[in-house]
Amino acid sequence: MAEKNDFLMYKGKPLVRNGDTIYYGNMSDDFVIMMRIASKKEFGGYDLASKVTVQLLSTDPDASAKERIVKTSEKKGLFAAMDIAEVWLDRALRG
Repeated sequence: MAEKNDFLMYKGKPLVRNGDTIYYGNMSDDFVIMMRIASKKEFGGYDLASKVTVQLLSTDPDASAKERIVKTSEKKGLFAAMDIAEVWLDRALRG
């Protein structure tokens, strides 16, 4: 049975959703991804993300909110957003 602290995982990293905001990565790492669903469209009775803002964020507690944003992009759909998020996070954590 799953414990309360278990998260949905994507490619070995936690994926956490709070409303229209999705965080991808470990908060204990140097970088995480934040995705905000900017707009939705209905398809087959479901609301699907049609525009998603993706940001690579530093987790440095001493940096200002503006300094924490390393990269930003806007993608059409959640699949494209997850694709770029995984690449950015992987490169940032290796670098």
